[in-house]
Amino acid sequence: MAFFHFSSKMADARLRTWLWVVLSIQILLKSEATNVSITYVQNAVAKGAVCLDGSPPAYHFNKGLGTGANNWLVQFEGGGWCNNVTTCLARRDTRLGSSKEMVKEVAFSGILSNNHSFNPDFYNWNRIKVRYCDGASFTGDVEAVDPATKLHFRGARAFVAIIEDLLSKGMSDAENAILSGCSAGGLTSILHCDRFRALMPTSATVKCVADAGYFINAKDISGAQHIETFYSEVVATHGSAKNLPTSCTSRLRPGLCFFPQNVVKQIQTPLFILNAAYDAWQIKNILAPGVADPHGTWHSCKLDINNCSLDQLQIMQDFRQQFLDALSRVGTSPSRGIFIDSCYAHCQSEMQETWLRDDSPVLIETSIAKAVGDWYYDRRPFQKIDCAYPCNPTCHNMVFDDPKEHPEVSFPLLKPSIYS
Repeated sequence: MAFFHFSSKMADARLRTWLWVVLSIQILLKSEATNVSITYVQNAVAKGAVCLDGSPPAYHFNKGLGTGANNWLVQFEGGGWCNNVTTCLARRDTRLGSSKEMVKEVAFSGILSNNHSFNPDFYNWNRIKVRYCDGASFTGDVEAVDPATKLHFRGARAFVAIIEDLLSKGMSDAENAILSGCSAGGLTSILHCDRFRALMPTSATVKCVADAGYFINAKDISGAQHIETFYSEVVATHGSAKNLPTSCTSRLRPGLCFFPQNVVKQIQTPLFILNAAYDAWQIKNILAPGVADPHGTWHSCKLDINNCSLDQLQIMQDFRQQFLDALSRVGTSPSRGIFIDSCYAHCQSEMQETWLRDDSPVLIETSIAKAVGDWYYDRRPFQKIDCAYPCNPTCHNMVFDDPKEHPEVSFPLLKPSIYS
C-alpha cells in the first residue's frame, strides 16, 4: 500500500512537471505572438469549394500597415494527408476536416509576426494563415459526394475560392506577394506556386516559400515504397491528377507528381526551399514508419535524435544524401532560394525560436528570416546546404514526448515538448 502511495505521489509530481513545461512554453509563445481571429469564406460553399465535411474554408487575416499595406503573405497550414475513405472520415469532424472544429483564434509568430524585431522584412505586410481542411494539400476535386460518408474532396476549389476572397479584400492591388506554407502547406506552396502567380496581378512581384514541404520519394527501412504508395492513394482518392502540374502528369503517373522533386524543375515562379536535411516528419513517416518497424527498434531514435544508434545515424545520413539528390532538381538559378540545415526539425518558419531569435539556427551566420528576406528583396541570393549532422550547434532539434512514458500528458504528433 505504501509503495502504491509513493508511486501515486511520483506520478503527480511528474504530471506537475510536464504541465509546468507546457505552461512555460505557452507563456513564451504569448510574449512573441499575436492572436488573430478566424474568417470563414462563406460564399465558397455555393461554389462547392469546401472542407471535407462541406463546411466553408477559413483563414486568419492580420492587416498590413504603412509601407506593407500593399504587400501580402499567404501562409498555408500543414497537417498531413488522408489517403482513403477511412482516413478521411477520421479527419472529417476534426479541425483538419471541418472549419466548425477550428479554434477561433490562432497565434501569429515567426514569418507571421507583426513585430519588427521578430520579423523585420514582413512584419507590416498583410499576413494570412490559411487553415488546412481538405486532406490533399488543396489539390482535390471530385464532383460526387457519397451520401453515406458526406465526404467532399474539393481542395482545389477551396484554394481558388480563398485566393479570390483575398483578392476582393485588397490583394488585387498587391505590389509584393508570397505564397508560403509549412509541411503539407509547404507542399501546397510548391504545387500551387505557378497557379498563385497566375491569379495575382501581373504587376506584382510574386514568389513562393516552401517550409518543410520538400517530401522525397524514398524507400523505408524495410525496402518498401511506402510513401509512393501513400501519395498515389491520396491523389486517386481526391481526384487530384487534373490539378497537378501538367508538365509532370504528361510524363509520369499522377501519384509521382505529388513529389516536389518531379515538379520543381518546371515551376516558373521564384521559389525558396526551406527544409531540415533530417526532417523529423520524413524520418518518422517516410524512412521509418511504424509499418516498417513492427518491433519499435526506431521508436526511441525518432523521439530524440540523441537516442539513435550509430547504425541508425548512418541510415539517416544515407537518407540525407537521397534528400540532397532529390533537391538537386531545384537548380541553381538565383530565383531559387535554398536553406537546408542539418537539424532534426520540421517547420521552422512559423516558430519564432527557429525563424528569428538570438539563438535561432543559422547557416553562414545567416538566420532563416534573413535568408528569406534577402532572397525575396533581391538583396543577395541564398543557396546554402549545411554540413552533415551533428555539425551545426545552432540547431533546435525536436524532442518528442513519449506517450508510453507519460500517459498523463498528451502532446500532438510533431509538436515538440522540449527542444535540445
